[in-house]
Amino acid sequence: MGHKEDYNCASSNIIDVDGGKEQDIFDINEALGQNLFEGDIYLDGRDRNSIIGDEYRWPHTIPYVLEDSLEINAKGVILHAFERYRLKTCIDFKPWEGEDNYISVFKGNGCYSSVGNRHVGKQALSIGTNCDRIATVQHEFLHALGFWHEQSRSDRDDYVIIMKDRIQEGKEHNFNTYDDKESDSLNVPYDYTSVMHYSKTAFQNGTEPTIVTRIPDFLDVIGQRMDFSAYDLEKLNRLYNCSSSKTFMDSCDFELENVCGMIQNSEDNADWQRVSQVLGGPDTDHSNMGQCKGSGFFMHFNSSSVNVGGKALLESRIFYPKRGFQCLQFYYYNNGNKDDQLKIYIREYTSVNVNGSLSLVHEVKDVPTGIWELYYVTLAVTNKFRVVFEGTRGPGTSAGGLSIDDINLSETHCPHHIWKINNFSTLTGVLFSPPFYSPTGYAFQVQLDISRQTNIGIYFSLISGVNDEQLQWPCPWQQATMTLLDQNPDIRQRMSNQRSVTTDPFMTIDNGNGSLYWDKPSKVGVTATFPNGTSYFRGPHYGTSVYITHQRMQSRDFIKGDNVYLLLTVEDISNLINTQPTAIPSKEPATTLNSERNLCANFTCENDGVCVNHNDKAECRCPSGKDWWYSGEKCETKGSTKDTIVIAVSSTAAVFAVMLIVTLVSVYCVKKKYSRRSNDSTLSVTVENKNTSF
Repeated sequence: MGHKEDYNCASSNIIDVDGGKEQDIFDINEALGQNLFEGDIYLDGRDRNSIIGDEYRWPHTIPYVLEDSLEINAKGVILHAFERYRLKTCIDFKPWEGEDNYISVFKGNGCYSSVGNRHVGKQALSIGTNCDRIATVQHEFLHALGFWHEQSRSDRDDYVIIMKDRIQEGKEHNFNTYDDKESDSLNVPYDYTSVMHYSKTAFQNGTEPTIVTRIPDFLDVIGQRMDFSAYDLEKLNRLYNCSSSKTFMDSCDFELENVCGMIQNSEDNADWQRVSQVLGGPDTDHSNMGQCKGSGFFMHFNSSSVNVGGKALLESRIFYPKRGFQCLQFYYYNNGNKDDQLKIYIREYTSVNVNGSLSLVHEVKDVPTGIWELYYVTLAVTNKFRVVFEGTRGPGTSAGGLSIDDINLSETHCPHHIWKINNFSTLTGVLFSPPFYSPTGYAFQVQLDISRQTNIGIYFSLISGVNDEQLQWPCPWQQATMTLLDQNPDIRQRMSNQRSVTTDPFMTIDNGNGSLYWDKPSKVGVTATFPNGTSYFRGPHYGTSVYITHQRMQSRDFIKGDNVYLLLTVEDISNLINTQPTAIPSKEPATTLNSERNLCANFTCENDGVCVNHNDKAECRCPSGKDWWYSGEKCETKGSTKDTIVIAVSSTAAVFAVMLIVTLVSVYCVKKKYSRRSNDSTLSVTVENKNTSF
């Protein structure tokens, strides 16, 4: 679970990336002197156009470029935001490969975007300083996909009151509404929880709210920057005619009697039963926690009903993978005996094994805790498959059995670690996680500061570990992502709160001696002690004091059964330092990848062209639009349909003039020749007549 410490003694070096202040998109832009339409919309000097009209839609797969100007942490966050789009919608993103229109994400002066596909070729979207929050990125890309702010809807005044006397002078227009000829609500109800809604403090000239919700309970809800709301997703999926999402595979809370198409194996000794409670626990399912009468089911294997070694197999429906990696998550409850086991298999179907072959991928052997526990299992399946849950009776007395609930399967990456905090409502002060290791071997720890009255803080630290002598120091470009899990049964409906920070090996500690912030913890850290008495070194803290408010923490399903889960991932993103490369087969050796990327180091493309590696040669992919383009070795020449028309007209006119001159000369020559022949003929006739008369 972790432990508590005196936070002030933990480390003398703490960096709060938010400076202790919760800033919304509009606060960031205003502080930078930006005067954008509705606070974060770039109108590119043209009249405002509405989302109405298919011409403003992007294709379902949107080309993009992550420009070199972006901070590396922002690049990683943007890629995480793309994964949220893929999981919950049919919208996908791909690196630009010369398509007519694409989104260029760069570090501008703030966070802003145009609305809809502007058909300008390179369409800019800014993720500037302090904009590297996943929901901020989602917000700006929703603009690019064609959405305005929620409170600009024509029916806005039915749901909120705009306090005009509290708005900054000159900013009143940011609260305008637009009729259904300019903006379409897509027949979706007004959404207080939308990630596109202003907060209550937007453009205020004092301390009182500028927006008051007609339902008071929503006053502190508007302006959330955690994730898409359910209505955000409904509108986006309607606008783009999405019938399914890209990476979602299945979600099952067992509320329906068909148990999500799962089947019982006929070769086992017992069956899994759909129940709402079990004598000795669990008393309720995990989905509803007993809050809804007449509902709340889960699957249970009664291990006491079979002999030692007896089994029950529950198999999912068949899935067809596309990405080659998947994440399985589920909640598990053991009220049997410590030797009862839950095993996870994959039944994979191939041309060789048409009936499917079983492969063990995970085995749960944890001691029964008497509560629901969350598990993640990483899969890597490339053929059609089923997921198989096998319960096995172990030796010893069993008074109960094994239960599972809230299963989710997606083609995403699982978190590296889970930090579960039990009995959250009874805790105070600062909580320190157990030690964890990243895939590259760095030891780290996370601190959750719940000591303050309004906001909860979260911080990441490197700590001393067994691999320190073999690792590179200062620690380079490791992105730590800390996600407070919304425990909604359906992964698509979750609004988890996520923040990422990245280790910069050149960052120094502000202590006057030039120490490097992410150096070896034994050099720059302080001595700390684990609950078991073991001493270790903890490096400086890096994070935010405004991770989430206590009030938001009580909303959604962040706390369920008085338990909280933080999902932790630390990944090497040093590859994002380089200019975005074109897709290169993953089987290529690493040395080849590096050498090919270096081909563009001394090759500069003009007019926003992008250097790519093609056949061991640096080439420019030149930008183009509907009626314009750049060409040439370095995109140095601009062309357009207008120029082509002028050239064509000029060429036609020149040809016509030449033909006219040739025609006139020909007519003149023919006429002259004919005239000469006429004179000769006349003379001949005259002579002949004269001779005849004699």
